[in-house]
Amino acid sequence: MFETVIGLEVHVQLNTKTKLFCSCPTSFAEHQNSNTCPTCLALPGALPVVNKEAAIKAMRLGYAINANVVHSSNFDRKSYFYPDSPSAYQITQLSNAIVQKGEVFIDLKDGTQKRIGMTQAHLEADAGKNIHEGDYSKVDLNRAGTPLLEIVSDPDMRNAYEAVAYLKKLHSTVRYLNISDANMQEGSFRCDVNVSIRPKGQEEFGTRVEIKNINSFKFVEAAIAYEVQRQIEAYEDDIYDEEVFQETRLWNVDEGVTKSMRGKEEAADYRYFPDPDLRPLIVTQEMIDEALEMPELPDAKVKRYTEELKIKKYDALVLCAEKELAYFFEEMLETGASAKNSVNWLTTELLGRLKKTEFDIVNSPVTASKLGELVSKIDDGTISGKGAKEILDVLMEKDEDIDGLIDSMGLAQVSDDGAILEIIDAILEANPEKVEQFKGGKEKLFGFFVGQTMKASKGSANPQKVNELLKERLSK
Repeated sequence: MFETVIGLEVHVQLNTKTKLFCSCPTSFAEHQNSNTCPTCLALPGALPVVNKEAAIKAMRLGYAINANVVHSSNFDRKSYFYPDSPSAYQITQLSNAIVQKGEVFIDLKDGTQKRIGMTQAHLEADAGKNIHEGDYSKVDLNRAGTPLLEIVSDPDMRNAYEAVAYLKKLHSTVRYLNISDANMQEGSFRCDVNVSIRPKGQEEFGTRVEIKNINSFKFVEAAIAYEVQRQIEAYEDDIYDEEVFQETRLWNVDEGVTKSMRGKEEAADYRYFPDPDLRPLIVTQEMIDEALEMPELPDAKVKRYTEELKIKKYDALVLCAEKELAYFFEEMLETGASAKNSVNWLTTELLGRLKKTEFDIVNSPVTASKLGELVSKIDDGTISGKGAKEILDVLMEKDEDIDGLIDSMGLAQVSDDGAILEIIDAILEANPEKVEQFKGGKEKLFGFFVGQTMKASKGSANPQKVNELLKERLSK
């Protein structure tokens, strides 16, 4: 039996207005190489200056994950020769990062939580972009110098599920903090996976293989599963040392396999040394105060929803996974809608309909206040759940007044005792044998009477009232 050991390096593109060491904008929808200057082109004599906003955003993450935010950190040069790096080095933080020793808690399938340690989160400048067209390769340096926060986990994950859960928690956290849009498809949240195996009970780690730049949760899970199986088979076939060595591999989406990219470099290969152009980054009290201004985070929301709103833990986790969903839910509650019904109508009814369209929760044709108003009508018995579904279908197509729809569609629920009793009495009178059987102990017939009453009222009778009045009549 083998144990899997996984560590993740996540690169988060910070949503600052300008680059990490110069005043060039970080917008990428510009003409190639137009957002550049002597500093990000590494021209002689140009000197870098640290972006204060980027430092504050890094600190904010640090405080959010209970890390040590270092008040004096340093920058280093990491040497490598790629066409998209005009300086032939990357400015990063190796020996003294701004954020050190944090923790992230993930939810496991059995309902418990597991702590994943975070080694450090350091600031670094992104490279440019290589564009390959036929026999030509072009370089766009608009992205060169964009601020990245690299978040390095401890090797605490033991399977693909835990790795994806950690990634999702981190993804959610940086989006709640508004330090990145964390768009995986556009590369602003990308992940390197370090995977090794070892026989169970062995303390020493196995040979670590790095899988670079995976940009979806699904691919992370698939890449880990493939790589673990590859390493186990090599071990069992007694060719582990020949097949598994320290290297960098890529995930081939089309073939569903990892493929060798290059031998894994050690720190010495990058020839790190302190950046001579940058003095230590000193954190001020003003920066600390600004970094500590943060919203309620996912774990705190889940705790509040379960304890104060009495929502099931699973539902709270679903709501809080995306900040837009949590904020939508809270806006529904502001209309006076009940928490229990709001959860169901948001996560099941609305999201179910949105999945069939090109819309999502951000651009939903049904607003939070409108859905909250609809749920309130269910709460107070104005309409039934069935009627509310019909109204929601209309609201998905066009914005209409809910009261007007209730009237025009004839969906108002009858709660008048006299009107409902008149129907009940007619049903009981038409079924004397079943009434006698019910009173003789055949209690399952109660559902028959409820169904006949609802049918006779064409679904307009308040089900709760029907149940109450039927019990009253049948007890006589």
